[in-house]
Amino acid sequence: MSETAVRLLAFGGTKTIVGTTEVHFPIASSCSASEFLDDVCRRYPQLAPQRQALRLAVNGEYVDSDHRVASGDEVALIPPVAGG
Repeated sequence: MSETAVRLLAFGGTKTIVGTTEVHFPIASSCSASEFLDDVCRRYPQLAPQRQALRLAVNGEYVDSDHRVASGDEVALIPPVAGG
């Protein structure tokens, strides 16, 4: 079985937790954005408290929780942004 993966990009506080701005993140197969984010939170448990506030952008587009994430995609973790 060949490994499938996405290019995971981390910004803001998520970058601190992940430890880098970009990581090769293995996935078993195509999954929903929600399932993908669950996997990310399992790998990086410090993200779990932010889980509901995190957004995902897949290939440069914000996506809903049911959007399919597949091998080769670029997935960005978008933390909440506060303005003033």
